[in-house]
Amino acid sequence: MDLELEGRRALVTGSTHGIGAAIARRLASEGCSVVVHGRDEEAARDVLGTIRAAGGTATAVLGDLTDPEQARRVCADAAQEGPVDILVANAGPFVEHTFFEATDEDWAAAFTGNVLSAVRCVRHLAPSMRDRGWGRIVTISTRGVGAPLTNMVEYSAAKAALANATGALAQELAGSGVTANTVSPGVILTPGMRQMFLDRSLRSGGGSDWDEIESSVTAEYAPNPVGRLGRPEEIADAVAYLVSPRAAYVTGATLRVDGGVDGTLNP
Repeated sequence: MDLELEGRRALVTGSTHGIGAAIARRLASEGCSVVVHGRDEEAARDVLGTIRAAGGTATAVLGDLTDPEQARRVCADAAQEGPVDILVANAGPFVEHTFFEATDEDWAAAFTGNVLSAVRCVRHLAPSMRDRGWGRIVTISTRGVGAPLTNMVEYSAAKAALANATGALAQELAGSGVTANTVSPGVILTPGMRQMFLDRSLRSGGGSDWDEIESSVTAEYAPNPVGRLGRPEEIADAVAYLVSPRAAYVTGATLRVDGGVDGTLNP
């Protein structure tokens, strides 16, 4: 299916690794000129190389979105070669804490990294989208929005706030041609997550056979009807649809891509 994204310019924040990198590659494969963002220059070069080797177009911007001035510069640099039509706000720190482990500083870091970083990018880029009469904004949340995660309490709360803010943004942009939606992934098998689960298995005396590890993790950590962990490409596919002209009638939505995880289940 042609998603009609040829020639659009997309900034994907936090796209040097994991889900963000998969989104950047997917949008580039649809003909978008992608701006890869991160804080690690070498990792950014790796993603650029992958996109360009596949025939895509991409540039990179570096900066820490938790810093207001760096966030402004990232957005300005992203728009240097043309206006940004698509913003995918994927950047955000994820740390495991229970309620009484999380400090004031942990809560502040979670909201700055997951909410304010996205809000800053929207402030810088959405007005131009609205003026041009077309734009797409997608924020990346978590399954914890519907099923609060007791081992990631401040992260879950921040992502819930982000989803709520995105819904308000959709109303603010009503009638402008700009849509705003949220994608809420379940547990996604990024390289980092795979290594984390492998390390845990080895520390507990388990084996290194990945099929066995994934089966165990799915049963104990992320039970869901599909019976496996998600893949970054599955999140990227959902994002690609939402940022396309084919999703013009979808705004203010939170799309769960989590294998149908039961909202009553927690790890």
